[in-house]
Amino acid sequence: MSGKIRLVKLLALESSTELLTAALYLDGRIVERESGRAALHSEIALPLVQALLDEEGLTLERLDGIAFGSGPGAFTGLRLACSLAQGLAVGAGLPVIGIGSLEALALAAGEGPIYACLDARMNEVYSAAYRVRGDAVETILAPTVSSPERVPLPPGQGWLGCGSGFAAYGPVLAARLGKAVGRLDPSLRPRAGGLLRLAVPSFARGEGIDAALATPLYVRDKVALTTAERLAAGGKA
Repeated sequence: MSGKIRLVKLLALESSTELLTAALYLDGRIVERESGRAALHSEIALPLVQALLDEEGLTLERLDGIAFGSGPGAFTGLRLACSLAQGLAVGAGLPVIGIGSLEALALAAGEGPIYACLDARMNEVYSAAYRVRGDAVETILAPTVSSPERVPLPPGQGWLGCGSGFAAYGPVLAARLGKAVGRLDPSLRPRAGGLLRLAVPSFARGEGIDAALATPLYVRDKVALTTAERLAAGGKA
């Protein structure tokens, strides 16, 4: 971690994609665990957190706060991370903070210009552009949802494209983004360890909030197509 951050102990939960991860920040050290990608998030999330705490000999009451991946991402996963963070925080009297999942994805990609893109289903993607320097993530293009053919174009060239959006719609995104994106890493996903790297300075600045005020960042406000929309997209009624 860069800068002078007071010693803290934090928990983070990230379940915006098919990958569920939990991590602890322990006075400068990050310990992360993940579930199998085929596992049901709702069934494994709490046991995963408890196992992580037990491994480090901690209880929730000894933590300073809880971070969660606020999205955008899978609606069910976002609600799970938010509600679990809220439940754990209320019981232990802890503040919470939501961290953007696309920011965490960009941080996982390393330094430089990063174009983060996640599969949003319904023939759409979530995308955003960031410039990463160390643990600082500067937003160049804010998170949005669109069809792969209409994703916002980042300025200039030399961007690294990462995330499940490129796995699902690689050729379409390549045609749209052209020379702007020169390298790809479709396998990257947002992870709880990345959330912690972003959350620690936020907690240090006093940005943690009451658990009751925590909300996911959906970006898209509907989860299903109407029959007419499915037919227009070439689907079945």
